[in-house]
Amino acid sequence: MDIIDLQKLEKLNNQHVIKIVEETIQLCKPAKVTMITDSKEDINYVRELALNNGEEKKLKMEGHTIHFDGYYDQARDKANTRYLLSKDVDWGIKVNSIEKDKGLKEIYSFLDGSMNGKEMLVRFFSLGPNNSVFSLKALQITDSAYVAHSEDILYRPAYEEFKKLNGSPDFFFFLHSAGRLENGVSVDIDKRRIYIDLEKNRVYSVNNQYAGNSLGLKKLAFRLAIKKANEEGWLAEHMFIMGVHGPNGRITYFTGAYPSACGKTSTAMIPGQTVVGDDIAYLRKIDGVIRAVNMESGIFGIIHSVNLENDPVIYQALTTPGEVIFSNVLINNGVPYWGGMKKDIPDKGINFSGEWFKGKKDKQGKEIPCSHKNARYTLRLNELKNIDSKANDSGGVPVKAIFYGGRDSDTTIPIVESLTWAHGVFLGATVESETTAATLGTRGVRKYNPMANLDFISVPLGTYIENHLKFTKNLKVIPKIYATNYFLKDEIGKYLNGKMDKRVWLLWAEGRAYSEFEAIETPVGLIPKYEDLKKLFIRELNKDYTRVEYIQQFSLRIINYLKKMERMNKIFENIEMPAAFTEELKAQTERLKLAKTKYEEDIIFPFQFLDI
Repeated sequence: MDIIDLQKLEKLNNQHVIKIVEETIQLCKPAKVTMITDSKEDINYVRELALNNGEEKKLKMEGHTIHFDGYYDQARDKANTRYLLSKDVDWGIKVNSIEKDKGLKEIYSFLDGSMNGKEMLVRFFSLGPNNSVFSLKALQITDSAYVAHSEDILYRPAYEEFKKLNGSPDFFFFLHSAGRLENGVSVDIDKRRIYIDLEKNRVYSVNNQYAGNSLGLKKLAFRLAIKKANEEGWLAEHMFIMGVHGPNGRITYFTGAYPSACGKTSTAMIPGQTVVGDDIAYLRKIDGVIRAVNMESGIFGIIHSVNLENDPVIYQALTTPGEVIFSNVLINNGVPYWGGMKKDIPDKGINFSGEWFKGKKDKQGKEIPCSHKNARYTLRLNELKNIDSKANDSGGVPVKAIFYGGRDSDTTIPIVESLTWAHGVFLGATVESETTAATLGTRGVRKYNPMANLDFISVPLGTYIENHLKFTKNLKVIPKIYATNYFLKDEIGKYLNGKMDKRVWLLWAEGRAYSEFEAIETPVGLIPKYEDLKKLFIRELNKDYTRVEYIQQFSLRIINYLKKMERMNKIFENIEMPAAFTEELKAQTERLKLAKTKYEEDIIFPFQFLDI
C-alpha cells in the first residue's frame, strides 16, 4: 500500500477497519493494495481496471461491457454456501452449516496467498441510501475488479459514511478472492467456498467469480441483515418496492415477495407503475408508519427471455447507451444476444463456453445454448424510465400493502386480502410454489417457501415469523396483506388469467387500501366483488370480464385448500412456532371445514358467500 492509500485508510479513524485490512493483506498476500473512496476518479479507476485486466470487455454500444464467468461457475453454489456455527441451533428449517473453527481453518487455507500477483481492492458501501436510519455499512475486499465494478452499480459508495462511524465496528465485512485464474476465470472450482459468520457479521468467499457467490453485498449480506433485523425489531425481506398509481395522481407504495419465476419482477414492472426496488427491502417503523427502502441502487437481473414485448422498460435500458454489464450472453461483433429476446440470434460468436457455434456440445454431449439460462445484466435503477421519484429517499416510502405470491395451479385464488395482520403473516408464511421446467428435478412439485425467503432465513423460523407478527405494535397505520397467484388453471390445464390481469388485482388492492371497494368474506380471506373487477378490467385493460371468468377464478376449491392445510400442519408439527401462527393455521382449517359442511360442495362459488 502506497502512502496515498495508507492515508485514505487512516482518515477513516477506525481501528476495526485498519485491523481487517492488515489481516487480509497478511492472509491473501496481494501484490498491490488500492483503497477506493467515493470520488469519481477512484470509481472510474475500478471500471478501467476491469477492462485492463480482461475481466470485462467493451461492447459496441457506449457504456456496455461483457463479463464471462467460468463454464462451471454460472450460479449460486448452494452446497458450498454454509453458515459458520460455534454451537447447534434449532432452526426449524434445514440449513447448510459447518462447525465454525473447522470452517474457518478450511477457508483460510484457501484464501492464504489467493491474491498473489493480483491487486486487492478495498471498497466501502452503504446498504440503503446514505444518511439514512435504514442503512447498514459494508466493507468489501476483493481481488476482482468485475466484482468491485458491479457493486459500484448496485450499491451506494460510502467511504465518507464510514468516517461517521467514529471508530465503531458496526459494519458488515466481506472478503472475496477469485483464486487461481486461467484464461481470466477461476479454476479451482472444487475449492469454491462461501462461508457466512453470523456471529461476527462476516462473509468469506473464494475460488469463484459468479456474482451470486462473489458479490458479498447481494444475498450474502441479506442473510446478515435478516439476523440483525430480528435482533433489532425491523424487517429485512426478499421484496420489491413499487409505487402503484391510483386515481387522481395518487401513489400508493406496495412491497411484495415471490419465489423465483412466480411474477415478482413482472409485478414490480407493471406498465403505468413506478419501481423503487426489485429484490430486497428493509422495513422499519417510523412515527407509527411502516416505511421501506431498497437496500440496492441497481438490478442484477436474469436476462433470459427479456424482450421488447414482455419487458419493454428493461429491454430499452439494455439496448440504449448507458452503463450495463452483461454476463454469460452471446457476443457477435460487439453486440449482445440472449435466449428469449425474440430477435434473430447469430449462428456463431463468443459466449460462456468460448468460441461458440450453433449446435456446439459440451463434454457430456449436451448442446450449449447461445446464452446461459442464468445469464445476467447489471444496471443502475436510474437507467429505467419507470423509476419512482422517491427511489433514493433516505426516509423510505410508506408501505400501505404487502403482496405474497407463489406458483399454484390448483388451489389459491388470484388475489385474497387477509382478515387481519396475523392472518396475513400466516398467508406469507405458508407460501408454496410449484417447480417449473427451469428447475432441476421433478416438474410440478410444491416447495414450501415462507415469505419467499427460505434460502436466506438466518434465524430460527419461529423467531422470524414472531418478528413479523409483533411488527404492528405501536403502529398508527397497519398495511393490508394480500396473497396472489397468477398461475391458477382449469380442469384441462389452461391458465385462467392473462399475463396483464395482475394489473387489475394490483389496482383493486390499491383501492382497498383506501376502502374504495367492498369485499366478500370467505374462509381464506376477503375477495373482490364481481362488479368492481368488471369495471377495473374495462378501465385498465379495455377488456370485458365475464361472470363465468369470475366464478372460475374466485371459486374456493375447498378440498384442495384443506389438503394444503394438511401439508402445513405436517410441516409445522415439529417446529416451534408462535402461538398466534398456530392459532391462524387452526382457525383457517376450521373455517374451511365449516364451509364444506354448510354448502356440502367441494367447490364453492364466490356468490354463495354473499348469503352469509
